[in-house]
Amino acid sequence: MTAHPAPSAPPTPQATTRVHEPRREDCPWCGSARLRNRLRTGDLRHYKPGSFTVDECRDCCHTFQNPRLTFEGLALYHRTVRGAPRDVAADTLLSLRGSRLRHRSAARAMLRFGEPESWLDVGTGHARFPATAREFFPYTSFDGLDRTPRVVRARSADRVEEAHVGRLTDPRISAPLRARYDVVSMLHHLEGIPDPRAELHAALEVLRPGGHLLIETLNPRSVYAALLGRWWLAYDQPRHLHLLPPHNLRAELEAAGCTIALLDHRPVHIPHDLSGAAALALSHALPAPDTP
Repeated sequence: MTAHPAPSAPPTPQATTRVHEPRREDCPWCGSARLRNRLRTGDLRHYKPGSFTVDECRDCCHTFQNPRLTFEGLALYHRTVRGAPRDVAADTLLSLRGSRLRHRSAARAMLRFGEPESWLDVGTGHARFPATAREFFPYTSFDGLDRTPRVVRARSADRVEEAHVGRLTDPRISAPLRARYDVVSMLHHLEGIPDPRAELHAALEVLRPGGHLLIETLNPRSVYAALLGRWWLAYDQPRHLHLLPPHNLRAELEAAGCTIALLDHRPVHIPHDLSGAAALALSHALPAPDTP
């Protein structure tokens, strides 16, 4: 897609049709045709045009964007346009997901398993998590994988030793990394992946026998998800394609021969849900800052 309306332009059918796949009539996780709509919304944070639908499977509770964005659409909605309107308050609350405090908590969860030799952080971005985890594991070799060149800049900043640009499901990346790592981490990564099941199995392929997979993800069965509706920050449409209930993840991993060593039901979704919902709602109810 070479052109799109300015952020302030109203959504048009043509703009959305070219970035969406055909609508699914079944659940991408279990195949059930028993779907129900959870919400319809626009891009509440970046104000880009378009309308997005989130459905839930009545059988397995998998929650997903339907119709889903194409790769082209994902690139469009992830792209930052200089000068475009943004919800600064909501973006600040979302950034808490990657705060040093949250990263320290995730790293501490692995202390009971000893010091690993090698660790791959998937969806690492600027590799701030490996930089924090090194405080607890100073002798571990940390590598990073991200679909953007940010990971290359992270390697230049010595946050990771090796930088891999692309997707873990790409055989050109996963084949050389097969059975190479003691730990693979995916922190709030599966939500934005077109096929989270394939991503899980690709992560298991690059683990050594006896290795550990560390996952942090959002729970669509959260009470706040039901109470706040489209104002729940974790929906983050259109960037989040899937929200995976913990029981689905656990069943998939156990079916693949994994043993669940630790399951933490603390609220792993973004903190301050009420504050985030208030920030989003107010930003859409109040006049723009440049309004006369």
